[in-house]
Amino acid sequence: MATPRMMARILGTFYVAAGVAGLFGVLGPGAGAQGRWEILGMSVVVLVCAAVSLRWGARWPRHAFHVPVGSASVLVAVVVWVSPDPATAMTAAALLAFVAVDACFFFSLPLAWLHMAFGIGVVTAALLAQGHVPLSIALALDSIVVAMGTVVRGLVLRASSASRDPLTGLANRRGFDDALQELLATAGRTGDRLSAALLDLDHFKQINDTSGHEAGDLVLCRIADVWRRELPADAVLSRHGGDEFALLLPGTSGQAALDLVRRVAARHPEIGLSCGVAEHHRDQSAADLMRRADRALYDAKAAGRGRAELEGGPGSELARDLAAALAAGDVLVQYQPIVSLPDGATVGVEALARWTHPEHGPVPPTDFVAVAEQTGLVITLGNHVLRTACSQLAGVRTPAGDHVTLGVNVSGRELSDPDYPQRVYAVLAETSFPAAHLVLEVTENVIEGESPTAVAALHELRAAGLKVSIDDFGTGYSSLSRLDMLPADVLKLDRSFIETVSSSARRAQMLQSLVAMCRALGLDVVAEGVETAEQEATVRAMGCTFAQGWRYGRAVSLPELLTGLRAGAHAVPQEAAYRG
Repeated sequence: MATPRMMARILGTFYVAAGVAGLFGVLGPGAGAQGRWEILGMSVVVLVCAAVSLRWGARWPRHAFHVPVGSASVLVAVVVWVSPDPATAMTAAALLAFVAVDACFFFSLPLAWLHMAFGIGVVTAALLAQGHVPLSIALALDSIVVAMGTVVRGLVLRASSASRDPLTGLANRRGFDDALQELLATAGRTGDRLSAALLDLDHFKQINDTSGHEAGDLVLCRIADVWRRELPADAVLSRHGGDEFALLLPGTSGQAALDLVRRVAARHPEIGLSCGVAEHHRDQSAADLMRRADRALYDAKAAGRGRAELEGGPGSELARDLAAALAAGDVLVQYQPIVSLPDGATVGVEALARWTHPEHGPVPPTDFVAVAEQTGLVITLGNHVLRTACSQLAGVRTPAGDHVTLGVNVSGRELSDPDYPQRVYAVLAETSFPAAHLVLEVTENVIEGESPTAVAALHELRAAGLKVSIDDFGTGYSSLSRLDMLPADVLKLDRSFIETVSSSARRAQMLQSLVAMCRALGLDVVAEGVETAEQEATVRAMGCTFAQGWRYGRAVSLPELLTGLRAGAHAVPQEAAYRG
């Protein structure tokens, strides 16, 4: 029902109120002498218990609160029994309402009723043993206590539902934000450590798409159950929405939080999880803390998913090293041939960034490009690749004598920059590379999901003579019915189509229909990932215009590319030219 921190605060408050009530009862005007010292001693004990609860109770496990709540019932019964008169006894017995509220707020319904039954039993017995309170009066007080506990529980459940995720029972974003503000205030007063983590399920959309949303809901509930069971009692776990969870770990350093997150994630190896962890810095706002955790989450995803990273850890170091490499010109550009079909002559290339880390060796492009995307370095990286490739290929021609066509990958973040078209024009003017032979390769997701600025940039650049290629077609959101609406000149079929085209008759038929539709719309088609002669023969028979893959060569340096082009200079001039 409540966090240990809140439980400690409420329990301490009620203990303070009970202790003060006891002091008034024995030290106030007209207080009798009988039982004075016993009640006074118990009042002092209650106040000490209040101080202990307020100071250390937030660190207790949830089940530990059964002891102070049960002890409270015993203390109330003892005070009732030693009271000097019926008025004092009834006043003491009324403190049982505090026990009822605690029980209904802290525990599940069966345990709450068990605490109330125990408290009512011992206090009623004490009232009757006291000898001055009729049974009817004791039962009347008991009914009031039960009613108060029941009403409080109903109000708490109603209020807490606004801060709860109905599927998992965890806190929602609102409940998490409230807990974060409370923990930050406490950390500011006490100097205690606080760490936050963001947890994101890997490939969750694929689960929903392939197995249905019910299966996705079961996965979310499985995650919630495992983490709720394994986390410390004072941890705050919430479902932020979708497949993202957020976690607060009071009194925990960043490294300890990282170790804990990795240990708990290992409890469900069948469900991949990417985690980002950050430790709170003094005078840092809640937004800053969560922004750093979010940055660590991106680092974890960039490093290959299924892992947890601490903000300021290896992922951040990779971003800093990449920035230094770009500044020093240590990120190289290599070129993978694009050939025409059916003759196999090279007509163009795709420019690809390659980076060798001075300590760790070659870094996979999937790693450092993802880091560049999340840190904003992708604009610098893209500009470096574009400028380098245009400069190196400005005077390079194919064996047939045509200017080689250059394809460069462009991210949605680059296209969303209003200055991107002007930067492209500046590079073309500086290098004298012909605009008609520059192809901007974007994924279909960019066109479908990016800002209007990105789409407008593509239209502007096409109007200036550049070509646009839809890269990795078939992995995003576009459907065949929207091909005529895409601002594109070339379609690059994702390698997943080519891998199965020889073994799946249905995939081959689908691919042939797609190629025919593209050609009817005036779109050239590039088959990516062609590795075997059988695949080449199949995509050629289907009418693909161009092909790219290891069958024609991997990405190579400029000197190797030029050597290959000279070796093919005797080739018969091809009818097609890769110009979009």
